[in-house]
Amino acid sequence: MAKPALTEAIQDYLREIYKLGSDGSRVSVTALAKRQGVSSASASAMVKKLSALDLAVHERYRGITLTHAGEQVALEVIRHHRLLELYLAETLGLHLDDVHDEAERLEHVISEELEAKIDRALGYPTHDPHGDPIPDANLRWPDGRRSTAPRASTARRARTA
Repeated sequence: MAKPALTEAIQDYLREIYKLGSDGSRVSVTALAKRQGVSSASASAMVKKLSALDLAVHERYRGITLTHAGEQVALEVIRHHRLLELYLAETLGLHLDDVHDEAERLEHVISEELEAKIDRALGYPTHDPHGDPIPDANLRWPDGRRSTAPRASTARRARTA
């Protein structure tokens, strides 16, 4: 059975959980709601959906972590966004103030084939035009680390792998 397509909202939430948890801490629903500009109830409903899809784990009063699958989606969205920002700035000449919003609109619809062509055309860049690192095609950061996101518990990872 094919996996259901992930909506833009799901992808955005996963990216924000990843970023908020990049220091190794668990992410609170309140912090996530604030980052997404939604109510805590809306964020909580999405976290339940992410948990049901085995993309995140939420332990009451302990916060949210991403599963391996959720982390991979988040990294892919970050990669798309940062490659697009660089492509828009360097190839199309968009001003740095404008690339973020354009990349935000395109990051969810870019194909893997186009991503690879943009990556190759840009010479396999390691950083976007703002200086932020770009995960490579294997979703590894330029300094060789695989991830900065906290991991779900081993038992949970084994169940969701």
